Amino acid sequence: MTQITDSILMVRPAQFRMNEQTAVNNFFQQDLDMTQDAITIKAQKEFDNFVNTLRGVGINVIVFQDDLVPDTPDSIFPNNWISTHEDGTVVIYPMFAENRRLERREDVLELLDSEGFYIDEVADFTSFEMDGDFLEGTGSVILDRVHEKAYCALSDRADEDLFIYFCEEMEYTPVWFTAYQSVGGVRKPIYHTNVMMCVGVDFAVICLDSIDDKKERKNVVKHLKDNGKEIIEISEGQLDEFAGNMLQVQNNKGETFVVMSATAQKSLTNDQRTKLERYTTILSSDLNTIETCGGGSARCMMAEVFLPKK
Repeated sequence: MTQITDSILMVRPAQFRMNEQTAVNNFFQQDLDMTQDAITIKAQKEFDNFVNTLRGVGINVIVFQDDLVPDTPDSIFPNNWISTHEDGTVVIYPMFAENRRLERREDVLELLDSEGFYIDEVADFTSFEMDGDFLEGTGSVILDRVHEKAYCALSDRADEDLFIYFCEEMEYTPVWFTAYQSVGGVRKPIYHTNVMMCVGVDFAVICLDSIDDKKERKNVVKHLKDNGKEIIEISEGQLDEFAGNMLQVQNNKGETFVVMSATAQKSLTNDQRTKLERYTTILSSDLNTIETCGGGSARCMMAEVFLPKK
């Protein structure tokens, strides 16, 4: 098993705006005083620049062009509905927002097939939506693929029982907790785990201060340390700047990069940068419009492709 890949699936938006259906529990989202067309154009430009940045260092980026119909304002974040695995399994996930369920498309799988990847099985968890149970992909679940552990911050979008069931089916050890952010002076659950933590090959970036329960916090730390990860802590202020929303990838030469937004990189301290750069190279791109309206950042835009080649 490997922790990182050199192939990334990304979805270029045909339209982009603040999704009213996800704003109820994504407290990072903000509306911009711009027309929808203007927001879409800015988001598309940020997307294209991001893809060029990744390709520029030798990372294989597979781009799927979204359509205007159906209405999918969050299609730019495909990692919430699909994950791929080295044994040829594709997992399809149950989504909280009804309009996000429309993002799940057979032609995305057909694109991966046409790019030479082998799909052996599709594990479809979407029926759990009927019971109001959700688990939003690698937004909700942070996988330590090498050590077969899965980390999950429980929320409206990450059901505890479903997470445990997922881990049983995929043969991962579950590590769950609740992570919080302060919203108007009130502690509320963070909607996705990948906003507050990232697990790389040798390190983990995490906002431990967001885990209010001391026992849960100690348990997460123990699991990370037991698997040899250096813990690089970020503050809640840095979490708000998407510093937890990172992903480590590699290029076609095996060189590794930790990918984040320009906002996230700017928020890091010199000490945090130094610690990261001991293991990998920092790579960033300006995603301000996407972050502001979408409430997600660099990691959310990248669905890793771990499928074997044909």
